[in-house]
Amino acid sequence: MEFEYKCESLWKGLDDDARQAIFDYGERYKVFLDASKTERECAQTIIEGAKEKGFVDFNDVIASGQMPAAGTKIFYNHKNKAVVLMVMGVHPLEEGMHIVGSHIDAPRLDLKGHPLYEDGGLALLKTHYYGGIKKYQWTCLPLALHGVVYTADGTPVNVRLGDEDGDPVLFISDLLPHLGKKQNEKKLAEAITGEQLNAIIGHIPLDDDEEKEPIKAAILRALHDKYGFVEEDLLLAELELVPAQKAVDVGLDRGLIAAHGHDDRSCTYAAVEALLNMGTPAYSAVGLFVDKEEIGSVGNTSMSARYFENVLAELFALAGKDTELLVRRTLAHSAVLSADVTAALDPTFPEVMDSRNTAYIGKGVSLCKFTGARGKSGSNDANAEFLAKLRGLFAKRGVPWQAGELGRVDEGGGGTIAYILAERGAEVVDCGVPMLSMHAPIELASKADCYFTHKAYQAFLEEAL
Repeated sequence: MEFEYKCESLWKGLDDDARQAIFDYGERYKVFLDASKTERECAQTIIEGAKEKGFVDFNDVIASGQMPAAGTKIFYNHKNKAVVLMVMGVHPLEEGMHIVGSHIDAPRLDLKGHPLYEDGGLALLKTHYYGGIKKYQWTCLPLALHGVVYTADGTPVNVRLGDEDGDPVLFISDLLPHLGKKQNEKKLAEAITGEQLNAIIGHIPLDDDEEKEPIKAAILRALHDKYGFVEEDLLLAELELVPAQKAVDVGLDRGLIAAHGHDDRSCTYAAVEALLNMGTPAYSAVGLFVDKEEIGSVGNTSMSARYFENVLAELFALAGKDTELLVRRTLAHSAVLSADVTAALDPTFPEVMDSRNTAYIGKGVSLCKFTGARGKSGSNDANAEFLAKLRGLFAKRGVPWQAGELGRVDEGGGGTIAYILAERGAEVVDCGVPMLSMHAPIELASKADCYFTHKAYQAFLEEAL
C-alpha cells in the first residue's frame, strides 16, 4: 500500500472554543508585533513581560551567591538586543536543557552615518539595507523611523516616528512609468539599487537666506526640537526604517495576519508566551532571542557570541562546579528547536517549490530537517533519532505538524541559527511558522499556524523527550 502524506487545514473540525483561542492568540500577537518593530524594542517588550510574570534579573541571581532552585524564572538582557529567558528545571542543568532559539532582528533599512542631505527641493536620508531584501519592495510605501540616538553627554534618546495616529511618515520614491522605459529593461534585482533607497524626510525650507541648505537645516531644527539631538549625534546612532503599518487581519474570515517582522517574531512570540506561563519543567526550559541572524549570525549579540555559555558558566560557578566542563556537557545533552519561519507554497509562484516536500499555510508548524543550499551546504540536517522523539511528543500533545523544505533543489536556499547550537553538540531541528512573502516589508502568516507553533514550543519546553 502506497503511503500518501497529507496535511489537513488546521481550521477544519475546530470547535468554537478552539477557534476563539486561535483568534485571541492572534490579537495578543499583533500587540506584540506593533510594540516590537526593531530588535531593541522586541528585547524590551520581552523583558517587560518577563518582569510582570515574576522573572528575576540574572544579575540579581548572581549577586545572591546561590544556585537558583527548580522553578526559578530568570531573564538576562544582553546589550539591549538579545534576551535569555530561563525556567530552572527539576533535573540538574548538566543533564541538558530544552531550548527554543529564535531571532528578533528582521530585514529593514538602516540609516548611514551621514544620512541627512538636501537635493531637488527635498531633505532625504541615505540608507543601507539590512538582510536579504528585494530592494524594489521598499519604494512607495509609508515608512517609520525607529531607534536610539545618544547625545554628546551620553543621554539616550529613543526615536519612534511614524507609527502613532497623526504621525508623519517617510517615503522612498520610484520612477513614474512614463519615464521608466530603461528601468523596465533592467533585471528586477537591478531596477532599484541600494544607493537609490533614499527616504524623503522633509520639504519646507528654513526661512533664512544665509542658510546654504535650508531644507536640511529645517529638518535638523525639527529633530532637535522634538528629540534634543544634533546632526553630529546621528553619526553614531542606530536608526532603522520599517513599514509604518500596524499588524492587520487579512481576508474576510480574518484568518491571516499581515505585518512587518513575522520573520522571526512569530516564532519569538510563540516561545515567549510559552515560557512566561509555564510551571516547573523537568529539564530547564530556555528561550534564546538573538540578534543579527539576518546578516549571518555575526557580532556580539548574535547566536555565535558566547553570552549564553557565559550565563551557564556563572550559574555553575554559584554551585562551585567546574564551569568549562559542565557548560560543554550541558549543551551536548540539550535538545533545541531552532525556531525560525519557513516558506509556504505560494499558489501564484508554485514553480519554485516541490509540492510534495513543502509546507503549506494553515496546516501546522513546519519541521525542516535541513535548510542550506547546493547539496545542503550550511545545513544542520537533524538526526532521525531526535525527530522520532519530537514526532512522539507532538502526537502525545496533539500538536499538528507538517514537514517542509525551503524550495526545490538548487532553486535557492537559506539558513538559520540551528548549526550554531548543533556545533556545541545539541540535538537541533528547525521548527517554525510557514509563511508567504518572507523578507518583504509586510509578510503574511496564518493565525492558526502561529497558534499551533506556540503549542509545539509549549509541549517541547514542558515535556521530557
